[in-house]
Amino acid sequence: MRLTVMTDYALRMLIHLAVKPEGRATIAEVAQAYAISEAHLMKVAHQLGRDGFVATLRGRGGGLALARPAGEITVGAVVRAMEPDLALVPCMGGGTCAIGPSCRLEARLAQARAAFLAVLDGATLAEIAEPRDALRTLLHIAA
Repeated sequence: MRLTVMTDYALRMLIHLAVKPEGRATIAEVAQAYAISEAHLMKVAHQLGRDGFVATLRGRGGGLALARPAGEITVGAVVRAMEPDLALVPCMGGGTCAIGPSCRLEARLAQARAAFLAVLDGATLAEIAEPRDALRTLLHIAA
């Protein structure tokens, strides 16, 4: 299974927000920290806001902040929100297959996907945003 770049960027943005001492950052700050496109991050921030993971703060000192505590955000929830299609093979997404009525592969792939998501559901943003000091150093965030 491979996650999209948008999901990768979403998780990176959330980690950045989780380790910031004041808990907020601009898209430009996140883009610079990871050396990625601001345009892509704007799309990511919009979707994360729409799905209730980040809040947009307007005015002086504005930017993005976590919409709820990092311990309440699971990696699995973020992946589900960001991934347009978690079908591992076309038949899982409603496609047709010549052996569909007798196929046992689709059920096993569904179990594998469920196990994958269960592991991610067991990880919170607070957990993956550790060690905070090391991440702050790597992301050039002042403590």
